[in-house]
Amino acid sequence: MSARVSAASPLLLCARQELRLAVRSRWTQTFAAVFAALALAVAASGYVLSGGEGFQDFARTAVSLTQLVLLLVPLTSLAIGVLALSPDRGAAELLYSQPVSRRQILFGQLLGLFAALASAEAIGLGAAGLWIFGRSGSLGLGSYLLLFVAALAATAVFLALAALLSAGVAGRRARTLALALIVWFAAVILFDIAALGAASLLPSGAASRLLILSVIGNPVDAVRTGTLLGIEGTTAFGAASLAFLRFTKGAAGAGVLLGLSVAAWIFFPVLAALRRVSRADF
Repeated sequence: MSARVSAASPLLLCARQELRLAVRSRWTQTFAAVFAALALAVAASGYVLSGGEGFQDFARTAVSLTQLVLLLVPLTSLAIGVLALSPDRGAAELLYSQPVSRRQILFGQLLGLFAALASAEAIGLGAAGLWIFGRSGSLGLGSYLLLFVAALAATAVFLALAALLSAGVAGRRARTLALALIVWFAAVILFDIAALGAASLLPSGAASRLLILSVIGNPVDAVRTGTLLGIEGTTAFGAASLAFLRFTKGAAGAGVLLGLSVAAWIFFPVLAALRRVSRADF
């Protein structure tokens, strides 16, 4: 047992250090505050916009927040990840000269960043959730918790992509951050527009196959589809998701395939980042 603890300690120390730095960062604190403000604003404004009064319940708030979460979380995860994982050349030389495996250092940093962002999301959604509970009760709480799980999944995916962009890169933080913004824009906004535009030009069979691939191939679409499937079933789905459900022959198959897609978007970028940092010359 002592050998296991000793082997794990460098990884845990790196994770703890990165967690402390991230928690103290104003970016992380602002992220938590924005999360809480968005949830409260959506809950308070939903009924007002439709002519009613009071707060939306958890389920309605979760549906309304899904798209906002999938805009904000990827952007924040990429930005904070790149800023934390792209040190200056001198700092990189000092960091990776320690008697610790480079892979352990990078993986520990990723764990610490994930813990910090997950805590910020929990605080933000939790604070708003307490307010919603006091105004509307616990109806739909499961859907709200599913939204939190979706935020965690998106955080893990885009931290993995941030690691892939930043691993082995020193002294080029601005360039890496610009590339991260391009990745965010392509994944969150451009991909769906391109997929739907291409599908409209194809025969129905080919269009359906393209839409299915777009749901599996884009982590944002995978997380969104899984979240809406868990909250509302098939009632709120568009053309891409309906084609996907027909392909998987139901919600159970869709859930498994979406989970595998998200897991792959976490595993393979992290694996590539670990290999890249181990071969980098600082």
